[in-house]
Amino acid sequence: MEEINELIEQRKKKLADLRASGIDPYYESFQAADYARALLDKYNELDHDALESLNRSSSVAGRILAMRNFGKLAFVHISDASDEKIQLCFARDILQDRFPIIKKFDVGDIVGVSGRLFKTKTGELTVEVQDFKIVSKSLRPLPEKWHGLTDVETRYRQRYVDLIVNPAVKKTFAMRSKILKAIRDFLELRGFIEVETPMMHPIAGGAAAKPFKTFHNALELDLYLRIAPELYLKRLLVGGYDKIFEINKNFRNEGISTKHNPEFTMIEFYIAYKNYQYLMGFTEELICEAAMRSVGTLKFKYGEYDIDLTPPWQRLTFFGALEEKGLPEAVARDPEKSVQWARQNGINIPKDLPKGKPIFDEIFSELVEPELIQPTFITDYPVEISPLAKRKKDNPALVDRFELFVVGRELANAFTELNDPLDQRERFMQQAEARRQGDEEAQSMDEDFLRALEYGMPPAAGEGIGIDRLVMLLTDSHSIRDVILFPQLKTEQ
Repeated sequence: MEEINELIEQRKKKLADLRASGIDPYYESFQAADYARALLDKYNELDHDALESLNRSSSVAGRILAMRNFGKLAFVHISDASDEKIQLCFARDILQDRFPIIKKFDVGDIVGVSGRLFKTKTGELTVEVQDFKIVSKSLRPLPEKWHGLTDVETRYRQRYVDLIVNPAVKKTFAMRSKILKAIRDFLELRGFIEVETPMMHPIAGGAAAKPFKTFHNALELDLYLRIAPELYLKRLLVGGYDKIFEINKNFRNEGISTKHNPEFTMIEFYIAYKNYQYLMGFTEELICEAAMRSVGTLKFKYGEYDIDLTPPWQRLTFFGALEEKGLPEAVARDPEKSVQWARQNGINIPKDLPKGKPIFDEIFSELVEPELIQPTFITDYPVEISPLAKRKKDNPALVDRFELFVVGRELANAFTELNDPLDQRERFMQQAEARRQGDEEAQSMDEDFLRALEYGMPPAAGEGIGIDRLVMLLTDSHSIRDVILFPQLKTEQ
């Protein structure tokens, strides 16, 4: 730390010297006509003579990553927004009395230059600088002599430095942007419109999760950061929209892990007059489109696994998958027997699990999910853990629902929407009872939503996809923090 403080003081001295000589080290603008990547793509294959005959002028701006000073010549490498490096040559003969200013340069400074392209004796494309400006003086040295930032927590906490010194990180977030655009294009091409619904809810609903709570002073009202947009999007189905989607943040007051961040991005979309069976094929198309537009293939590596997204994807029923692990449905539905079976098979059942909460979901999460590596639809969920889904006609104990799993993680959740207001009221009442028995994730009674259903909601299918987890899959990222620019962290000590 003492060494860093000393370096910062040295840079502050250079800053003061620049200002004393009349140079503004925080210039208001610089018009760069070129990007390094475009220049390299177009001119890197030309030899020295070909470049000389072109006499191509150029202007670029970027951050200094390396410097070499040979007295009458100085060579500087900068990196710009194209994530490519290009060399600059500062010559005393050309810059005359401005040449000594480069002694005030530091690695990390942002400069803008204009000059002529040429090839050095070693064949490196270079800008022969004829004019330059320091547009932002860096007072803090880049980590580890600008060769990289490896401490994971520091990378997440100081993402701005991570992006400077680890180019692969910028590529991950560029890929995220491509994935989001591919999803939007896919849906809009099929007639969906994008909507926005409230982020603060008077009642936390739409998912089984603990909400963040706040208070609105003017309204004197408790509000909750939304855990899901579902109930508001369904209100729009009642209002007459038939194809809608929303990409936005959800907030859940839960633990932080490689798979969970309290603030995360979801897409939810709804289509009237369709069911969950329709959405399975629709989901295959959507995710394959996102993969092709971002990765360029449906077959790729994720860690040690060779993932193949080629449809059709495997389909298993919820209780069928459990029975393959030796847990019959009859045992799974008996709370005492299921707990006993779980403990006999080495499955940890939380001691604080609310009374009456089904155990089969805990067993499924531990036994089945980790083995769902290739894309797999799990269908026909029990009604107890699906309070917003329509019951199956041939088996009312189950619902028309699927979850999509890849590499052992849930990626999507979808169902044929429950549009019977009487059935929905009964489900809410059961959820309310579960809350009274200690289940903090059970849903609350939402009278306004029930009123909306009483006006009549068309049959519909809806789905939520975790954007962060999809980006993790398609970028071979193994922590959700690697695909969120500024993940939640504890306050620095």
